[in-house]
Amino acid sequence: ENTIKLFDEGATVPFIARYRKEVTGNLDEEQIRDVIEKVTYYRNLEKRKEEVLRLIEEQGKLTDKLKNSITCATKLQEVEDLYLPYKKKKKTKADIAKEQGLEPLTEFALLSTTTFEELQKEAEKYLNEEVVSVEDAINGVHLIIAQNISEDVKIREFLRNKISEFGILTSKVVEKNKENDEKGVYQDYYEYSELIKKAASNRILAINRGEKEKILKVDIEIDEKTEKFIMDFILNTFENKNLVEFLSEVIKDSLDRLVYPSIKNEVRNIYTEKAEEEAINIFSENLEKLLLQPPLTKKTLMGLDPGYRTGCKLVIINKDGFYETNDVLFLVEGVHNPKQLETAKKKILDYIKKYDVDIIAIGNGTASRETESFVADVIKEASKPVSYLIVSEAGASVYSASKIAIEEFPDLDVTARGAISIARRIQDPMAELVKIDPKSIGVGMYQHDVNQASLKQELDATVIRCVNKVGVNLNTASKSLLSYVSGIGEKMAENIVEYRSAHGAFAKREDLKKVPRLGDKVYQQSVAFLRVQHSDNPLDNSAVHPEAYPIIKQMAKDLGISLKELIGNKKAISGIDISKYEREEVGKLYLKDVLKELEKPGLDPRQTAKVFEFDPHVKNFDDVQVGMVLNGIVNNI
Repeated sequence: ENTIKLFDEGATVPFIARYRKEVTGNLDEEQIRDVIEKVTYYRNLEKRKEEVLRLIEEQGKLTDKLKNSITCATKLQEVEDLYLPYKKKKKTKADIAKEQGLEPLTEFALLSTTTFEELQKEAEKYLNEEVVSVEDAINGVHLIIAQNISEDVKIREFLRNKISEFGILTSKVVEKNKENDEKGVYQDYYEYSELIKKAASNRILAINRGEKEKILKVDIEIDEKTEKFIMDFILNTFENKNLVEFLSEVIKDSLDRLVYPSIKNEVRNIYTEKAEEEAINIFSENLEKLLLQPPLTKKTLMGLDPGYRTGCKLVIINKDGFYETNDVLFLVEGVHNPKQLETAKKKILDYIKKYDVDIIAIGNGTASRETESFVADVIKEASKPVSYLIVSEAGASVYSASKIAIEEFPDLDVTARGAISIARRIQDPMAELVKIDPKSIGVGMYQHDVNQASLKQELDATVIRCVNKVGVNLNTASKSLLSYVSGIGEKMAENIVEYRSAHGAFAKREDLKKVPRLGDKVYQQSVAFLRVQHSDNPLDNSAVHPEAYPIIKQMAKDLGISLKELIGNKKAISGIDISKYEREEVGKLYLKDVLKELEKPGLDPRQTAKVFEFDPHVKNFDDVQVGMVLNGIVNNI
């Protein structure tokens, strides 16, 4: 209740998790998101119930029993099942039979004592211009019962469970479209079947894609034993045991024509949603690991975007992440003349000396290994020790042509911007990667097959979680990075950057209030995640929220030392009795965090990066020998 109250008041998940621990009983971010998700689901469920009740009432068909069933439903699917018979749909043959006045005859047929002969006799009373024979009348009864079966809530629920449990997912190749699968991507699924409950999420997503591309025909098959079980279950819902043969025909027709197609779709949707959820979770985990990669701060970088014909783009990025210069080198043997190789070597050595380069970042795309091999030889002759790294260039081309890149570097071409992105994602991976749509940075498979709204929501939440976990330098952060800070968003990030450009760097956190349209709520939600490095108040460069500043000042005063002397002073901090400083909103949990932060203010939760190199002797698969131990990078699990 407390968590939802905060959320409804506009508090963000990172803010609630970190600065309202007393209120939520110390729930972590995942639990808070879980609470919000569930409450949102139930709120939507209540809305849908109200709507369904109104729609049925308008038709004058709302009974107390039905109203009660809808009100007590705990799942959206249950509400939709109950609404199904009242949903406006195209007129069916069963509806026509009802219009022909055959409903009373149907009720007669379902009496426990009616025999087939009695039904035929009774049917004679219903003959008219539209119902010309007894056969027509009985056929109308058949259609009405079949439709009733297909709209029965209990039967639908039973079938959904049985098909989820025992349904066999099958796919076959559509022969006439087989040649469209040029690379044989779907070969494994040309003749495929397994229990749907055992199908791995990647297989479900692959089959769905094959079906979408019209290469596969997909179905859920039901074996004879399960089918008989289903038939018997439905037959047992009827009291009349004299019409078993007639009712069995009706049930078979209802299943094949009306129930199976829709229930199979529902079951596939259930498993697809589950598969998508798994795929999205893997995406989210991979993205988090990418964003929280250790930064290599305060290093001068040379970024190389390798290429054959068009050459290799070179850029220099200084220790503070600013771009210095760019050039093009031709360093792949056999593509250009030897003289160009000599020139490339000389240029690399000159740039290392001139800009005091520490690390060379090489993109892992086309011609990457040749470039690496060339660089490994060249740096042996450098004027200082230089190491090199291979960097994933996934998304670099997306960034280089984006609006953000054009705003950042209007005078450079796309290849130079790509090389800058490659270099800067070593210096501060998170700051650079947030500029690229997460779907473009190669963190998972099937990104185009899953629910796009859910994917975006989950990946955005992951970026927000990572950005706020690390904290952001208010004076150097880009618009993209600021937009992910708790409570800020795109428009406010723009306002902050514009204000910073016009008035220069922020001297202290409080100056944030001077930004146009940045009100108290945004300030409260965002300020503790923003760092101001050279403020007069050292707490401005920590994760301590300004609402706790007076308490910390009081602590220092009680210890008889200044605020600056208190920060990082383990001995003094360990002697503080936090119970003396508890307030209504600031309890034990909050104060423990404050003390932890005072010990190591502004500590980056990311580890320090290790520079590592691939084995220079391994260029292709033939160079790999049994027993070798090699360094590598796992990009996707």
